Amino acid sequence: MAAPGPAAGGAQLPPLTGGPLALVAFALALGTFMMVLDTTIANVSLPTIAGNLGVSSDNSTWIVTAFAVANGIGVPLTGFLMGRFGVVRTFCSSVVLFTIASFLCGIAWNLPSLIAFRVLQGAVSGPMMPGSQALLISVFPSDKRATALGIWSMTTLVAPIMGPILGGYISDNYHWSWIFLINVPFGLFTAFICWRGLKGRETPTRKLPIDRVGLMMLVVWVGALQVMLDLGKNDDWFNSPRIVIMGVVAAIGFVSWLIWELTDANPTVDLTLFKSRNFAIGSIAFCLGYAVFFANILLLPLWLQTQLGYTATWAGLVAAPSGVVAVLLTPFVARLSGKIDARILATIAFTAFAVSYWMRSGYTTSASAWDFMVPLMVQGIAMSTFFLAMLTISLDRIPPERLPSATGISNFTRIVASSFAASIITTAWDRREALHQNRLAEAIGGGAPYQAAQASLQHLGMSPVQAAAAITRQMVGQAYLLASTDLFRLSAWLCAGLIVILWFTRRPTASHGPVAAD
Repeated sequence: MAAPGPAAGGAQLPPLTGGPLALVAFALALGTFMMVLDTTIANVSLPTIAGNLGVSSDNSTWIVTAFAVANGIGVPLTGFLMGRFGVVRTFCSSVVLFTIASFLCGIAWNLPSLIAFRVLQGAVSGPMMPGSQALLISVFPSDKRATALGIWSMTTLVAPIMGPILGGYISDNYHWSWIFLINVPFGLFTAFICWRGLKGRETPTRKLPIDRVGLMMLVVWVGALQVMLDLGKNDDWFNSPRIVIMGVVAAIGFVSWLIWELTDANPTVDLTLFKSRNFAIGSIAFCLGYAVFFANILLLPLWLQTQLGYTATWAGLVAAPSGVVAVLLTPFVARLSGKIDARILATIAFTAFAVSYWMRSGYTTSASAWDFMVPLMVQGIAMSTFFLAMLTISLDRIPPERLPSATGISNFTRIVASSFAASIITTAWDRREALHQNRLAEAIGGGAPYQAAQASLQHLGMSPVQAAAAITRQMVGQAYLLASTDLFRLSAWLCAGLIVILWFTRRPTASHGPVAAD
């Protein structure tokens, strides 16, 4: 893809301006928002969907797993698809197919049909995030591309926070099918506006041979990895033969795929991009930072809902201020990005993340909603600079024609990292809770403190059994609190460590990375 947008015939087209630019930018951002929203919107609604379809909660997790597996396979194919069919055509087709799949998910009549349609939805949505990113960069003037990345990063970071809010609200007040049907009008709008505004700006296409072996290997190892990560916790990880088999298949498949892609003349995924120091180190810091962020936006609502009595809607609303702060600050950060080293902006982001997580390590079970919101406002500062700075660093010096491949790989690594984060954080949370509960039980035992508490509760009218249950419930609540604060503290240290890795990159060039070849 050549910026700022050559036509298929090779003629250089000027960037968009004024109303057309604003409308197309909004539609592209909306496309990203829909796709990212769908990765989290169904999570909080699984119990409702399971009850409505008459299946167990364990079986309902396949609704999330199916989308994650298919999307994980679809995203790294973006560069190949855009090179063969053109960026505009690939993106608009992806949006239309995503909209159709969303409608089918909304009218699903049982669990197998819903899982099948979620597979379709995940597969066709692969090019949406990288495509919107590449097109936003191409339609903005050279000196405004930081603004383009700011718009893209804002939607990408706010959508995971809005997902639980919207999903919880719909589940609490409407039929679960609207979680998917809500995409239909917005998808049609996005496809229409983007095709109308960008069809004359199609990128050159090449008759690329299909790397069938590499594609099949990719499907096998990514599918096995995603199934392992999504089902590992429920299956007790490597104590389950299914998880062991998936892990072995993923490991062997990944190594085989890596060797094949590095030696094949026409690889499906262009791994030679990692020869660029900024792309390699930037991608590592980017996906690790996003993994920590994603783990924490899962952990806090989970704790609020399971231990503190928050509804799905209220748990989502607690996180809303971080999105508001990010939206307000991103335009100002985009303006500053042309004057400040992107590594400094990234350092600010990781520092703000670390401070936010450290503040959360001081939570108590009696904390108010405001106490929960303040650290999340600090997180909003980090969100406003994180994506913009890390994209500028990782896409630095990438030639324009390789941009679709680079954005596809960048998004793929973040998807895999977030899958690891979701599995690790929930498993670690439960295991730390068990550890703390055992320590609390040993400390209290049947000694004087326990007997005094039981006597006080019985004096209030409880039976001995009720008193013991109440004390145990308090211990469990405190154990989950300690587990949560442990993980918040660890997250803060991880973000501080990523600052060191970040400074091994070169300073991005004046053209701000994504289109250095200009």
